[in-house]
Amino acid sequence: MKMKRFFVFFALTVLAVGCSTDKKAYSVVKPIAVEDAVAQRGIDQCMALWRPEDGTQAEFEAFVREWLAPTPEVRRVLYDKLAHALEIFNTQQNQLTIALSRPTILAEGEPGAIDYLLSSYDAGAHHSDDMFANKVAFITILNFPHYTLAEKNQLGPQWSRLEWAYARMGDLYTDRVPAQVQQRVTAARSAAEGYVDTYNIRMGHLLTEEGERLFPEEMSLLSHWNLRDELKSNYADVPHAREKQEMIYQVMERIVTQTIPAAVVNNPAYDWAPVSNRVWKEGQEVSLPAEGEVRYSHILNQFHAFRELDRWCPSMPTEIARNFEGSLEMSDQEVEDLFVRFVSSEEVRKVGALIAERLGRPLRPYDIWYDGFKGRSAIPEEQLTAETRRRYPDAEAFHRDMPRMLRNLGFDPAEAQFLADHIVVEAARGSGHAWECLGRTEPARLRTRIGPDGMDYKGYNIAVHEFGHNVEQVTDLYHIDYYTLFGVPNNATTEAMAFLFQARDLQLLGYGRQQMDDNATLDIFWGMYEIMGVSLVDMYTWRWLYAHPAATAAELRDAVLAIARDVWNRYYAPVLGTEDSPLLAIYSHMLNYPMYLPNYPVGHIIHYQLEEHLRRCGSDAAFAAELQRIYRQGRLTPQAWMQGAVGAPISVDPILSAVRSILK
Repeated sequence: MKMKRFFVFFALTVLAVGCSTDKKAYSVVKPIAVEDAVAQRGIDQCMALWRPEDGTQAEFEAFVREWLAPTPEVRRVLYDKLAHALEIFNTQQNQLTIALSRPTILAEGEPGAIDYLLSSYDAGAHHSDDMFANKVAFITILNFPHYTLAEKNQLGPQWSRLEWAYARMGDLYTDRVPAQVQQRVTAARSAAEGYVDTYNIRMGHLLTEEGERLFPEEMSLLSHWNLRDELKSNYADVPHAREKQEMIYQVMERIVTQTIPAAVVNNPAYDWAPVSNRVWKEGQEVSLPAEGEVRYSHILNQFHAFRELDRWCPSMPTEIARNFEGSLEMSDQEVEDLFVRFVSSEEVRKVGALIAERLGRPLRPYDIWYDGFKGRSAIPEEQLTAETRRRYPDAEAFHRDMPRMLRNLGFDPAEAQFLADHIVVEAARGSGHAWECLGRTEPARLRTRIGPDGMDYKGYNIAVHEFGHNVEQVTDLYHIDYYTLFGVPNNATTEAMAFLFQARDLQLLGYGRQQMDDNATLDIFWGMYEIMGVSLVDMYTWRWLYAHPAATAAELRDAVLAIARDVWNRYYAPVLGTEDSPLLAIYSHMLNYPMYLPNYPVGHIIHYQLEEHLRRCGSDAAFAAELQRIYRQGRLTPQAWMQGAVGAPISVDPILSAVRSILK
């Protein structure tokens, strides 16, 4: 259901966040002592990154004398000029990336090999090198030094908005990564993107063991997003619902274990019975080789690219550290503790028992996607799809309806129009995503799947999710006070906004106001249970990779399956039954955005806390106004942002407490 590409990570920031260089390893000049603590920090950090080609000791000292801002007023002028230049760089690099990747991302004909090659080009790969060569990076570091996450959390409550802006400026240049290293990371990720975006299962060519076809001839579902959403839609009263769910479950297992015949992927020439794994072509049974380990080779290729990167970030020498402490700004241990506390709670077992009672049967592994707490589960998807296709025959129709949808949520008409005017809607080749605007001269981009008959309900549901991302992206860029504070603390925070919108998708279709009631709380709760297990598998996979750097793709495949089964047996089999299910390894994010998955459950936690806070607003107008106030805080640290939003830290306790009350 999710967007995959909230941030366009460019060289200026993708590696800078949290990566600082070890002074002892790289220092080639001697210290300079000054009385001002901030100036001393900047000098020391410049010294740590100074290389022989940057100049002699005398040249280093002359540089400090020339460029160290002597007064707060001079420092502020310097900040404004650097922030303006940063916005120009970001905008131009973003636009180049958008243009080059367009053929591989949008549904505008079949891309060729040259398109995939061009889309892997990193427009910002040389930016950091250039900025160090012309000393702009050193000037930035000298006057706006970097603060660690712990220091930001400790000092941040006393900082002004300008001091926060200065601190975020200090996150820009904390390493010196060669352009060719960054380019290899981008190329490996681009290859994984191409694999994921074309991994469609031709549902009309799936057969039961009796030779029946359960799905429409033309249905083609992208793994994993569309497969999962089709499975969810069969909790409604529709023909062959259980049989369809069991078949999709078998397809998912075949994908994860890589026993799926490679040739049936996105290929209508073959009929495939996923249970027995038999294949027919033109009525004749044929033997086809399995994928083997192709899926896992994409994870491994990115790992090798990240390993090259590791040595350039001594203080965060693994992608795990850069992802959690750097990007998410929460340690992996902190995140793991949150998740394990939740998935092992007694409340999970009790909600599982409630679901089994509602279904009137023992739970199956795919019931991690139980959709019965949503109001739409009682509405046949065909009915919803008929409505969305009528409203949205193409991307432009969805765009035209955006101001009305925002007004429905309580946004002032002028602001609703402003937001819609700064969002572009495009038909996606893959499941869809929101692409961020990085400068105040460009729009945010909403990409979603639109079929030849118009937008089906699955595409609409994803589009509303991405719409939430876009509203956040425009709000905290165009309405921010300091450019280096634009955005949100981490991807989880923007996922929370997307969840807020997605939870109101039926309301936007005219089915009545959707509010936070017991069913909505249980729906968020069960969604958190599902995605936390998936995220733990992703996290444990990368710990395994760093412990086994020489692993082959086949060894990685076997390790991921073992990890998925272990997590399942610990936290899911006691609730859902069926030992040793590898289902938690199905998410495509594991392939193209390693360790992005934890953003979703953290986003759910934040989403629930925001819902509880916003529920007290009363009117729709107050809801929208408060939502805008919260997101205009910009890119503080997650805990500082959450304190400003709801007056409490990020925690699973509120939703656990609420579910306990509901179950009583």
